[in-house]
Amino acid sequence: MKLNVIDRVIGAISPKAGAERAAWRSQYETYRGNYDASDTGRLQSQWNTQNLSAEMTDRYERDTVRARARDLERNSDVMNSVLRAFKRNVIGGGLQVRITTGEPELDCGLEHMWNQWCRRGNCDVTGQQSFAQIVRMCIQRKVADGGVLVVKRYTSQGVLPFQLQVLEVDELDTTQLQPKKQGNKVVGGIEYNRWNRPEGYWIRQYSVDGYTLMKPVYLEANDVIFYYTRKRPSQVREMSDLSPTLTRIKDMNEFMTAVTIKEKIAACLAVFIKRVNPSGPPGKGREARNGPSVQYEGKRVVPGMIMEMNMGDEAQMLNPAGQGTDATAFIKAQQRMISSANGLSYEATSRDMSETNYASARQSMIEDDLTYDEEKELLIECLLDEVYESFVISCWLKGVISPADFWEKKDRYLSHEWVIKPKRWIDPAKEANANATMLKTGQKTFQQICAENGRDWKKVVDEIEEACSYASEKGFDLMAMITGGPGEKEEEENNGKKANEK
Repeated sequence: MKLNVIDRVIGAISPKAGAERAAWRSQYETYRGNYDASDTGRLQSQWNTQNLSAEMTDRYERDTVRARARDLERNSDVMNSVLRAFKRNVIGGGLQVRITTGEPELDCGLEHMWNQWCRRGNCDVTGQQSFAQIVRMCIQRKVADGGVLVVKRYTSQGVLPFQLQVLEVDELDTTQLQPKKQGNKVVGGIEYNRWNRPEGYWIRQYSVDGYTLMKPVYLEANDVIFYYTRKRPSQVREMSDLSPTLTRIKDMNEFMTAVTIKEKIAACLAVFIKRVNPSGPPGKGREARNGPSVQYEGKRVVPGMIMEMNMGDEAQMLNPAGQGTDATAFIKAQQRMISSANGLSYEATSRDMSETNYASARQSMIEDDLTYDEEKELLIECLLDEVYESFVISCWLKGVISPADFWEKKDRYLSHEWVIKPKRWIDPAKEANANATMLKTGQKTFQQICAENGRDWKKVVDEIEEACSYASEKGFDLMAMITGGPGEKEEEENNGKKANEK
C-alpha cells in the first residue's frame, strides 16, 4: 500500500495514529475484492445482476424485446440499415445448388426440378414467395425476432408433394405445459426430452375471428426447422440478435427528432410590429390619422406583398439563426457502435464511403464477410441442407429419380454444394490481377476462383469449350484472342519459317 501526503504527515506527528490508519486502510482494501468489476460501491450500486439459466434470463423479456425490435423495424431507418445489410450479404444476389452425385444425367434432372420447385407456386404453401424470397425473409426475422419456424408440409399443390410454411415464433403456444410423451417437458411451446433435444412444437390455433384461442397443434420436430442462434448451453429458445443495440437505436431516433424540430424552428421567419406611439383614441397621446387604422391580427408575410402600416409603426423581422449544432459527429459515433456490436463496419450500414480508400474498404469487407460467414454457416446447416434433403427424397417418392439403391446410398444421392452469387468488385483490375496471380502461383485452384464468383467450374469449362468450338468453325482462335498469345495458324507459320531457315 502506497502512502500519500496525508499519511506521511500523520505518521510524522503521531506514529501510532499513522499505523492505525494504515491498518484500517489495509483491512478496507481486503473488503474491496480482487476484481474491480465485482465492486459494489457507489459507482456500481445500481448494477444489479443475477446468474440464471438462459431460459430464465430470457423468458420474461423475450416478448418485450421482440415487440420493440419490430417497432424499430417499422419506424427506424438505422434499424433497417442493419437488417438490410444482413439480408443483402448473407445470400447476396441469390443462391444456387451444385449437385454432386457423380452421375451427370441424375445431376441435370435434379437441377432442373430444383429450379422448377424454387418458384413461388411450388415451394411456398401460400404461393406468394419463391425460395430465395423465403430465405431472405427468414434471415430478416432471425436477426430482428431472434428466430423463425419453417414447417415442412406435404401437399399436392406444387410439382412435388413438399412445400414450406414459415411461422413466426409468436405461434409457439407458451401456455402449453402438458407434454405429449411421458417423461418430456414443455418449455416455451417446445417439447424437449431429457437431453433438451426438441421432439415437438406446440403451435397456436385461432378461430375465424382471430381472437378465440383453440387447442394447439403438435408438430413433430422432424417436420419443423427452428432457425435461431444459440449462444448459451442452457438456451432453448430465441432472443433477438439486436437486443444489445435496441436502446441505442431508439436514442438515435429521438436525437434526430429533436434536432429536426430545432432546425424547423430555426428556419421559421416571424414579423413583429413595433409601435412608436402608444395606442389610444386621438387626443390622448396618439396622433390622429385620416381613415381607419390598420389591424395586423391574422396577417401573413407573402411574396410580393405591399402593405400600408399605421403612422409610427415599424415592422421588425425575427429570423432565429440557431446554434448550428453539428449532429454528424454524434450520429457517426452512435452508428459505429451499433454496427460494431453486430459485427459490421460503419460503412456497411451507413453506406457512407467518404472516409475510405481502397485498402480500408477491402479491410472492412474482409471483417464484414467473417460476420456474414457465421450467418451463412448457420443458414446452410440449419435450413438449406435440410430443405434440399427433403426435396431429393420427395423427388424419389414422386418418381423424378428412381435409383434402386437410394436408401442404401442416400448420402451419395443427397451430396450437394451451395454456391452463393458473389459481390461486385471494388476495383476490377486489381481483383482480376490478384486472382490471376494466385491461380498461377497455386495459391488458389480454378474451382475455388469459380466458386468465389458464384459459378460451377464444370459449367465454366463446358461453356469455354463450346465457345472455342464455335469460334474455330468461324475461322478464328478465341483462346488466343483472350490470352493475347499467338493463334494456332501463327504458331504453324512461325514453326514453318524456323524449319526453312534450318
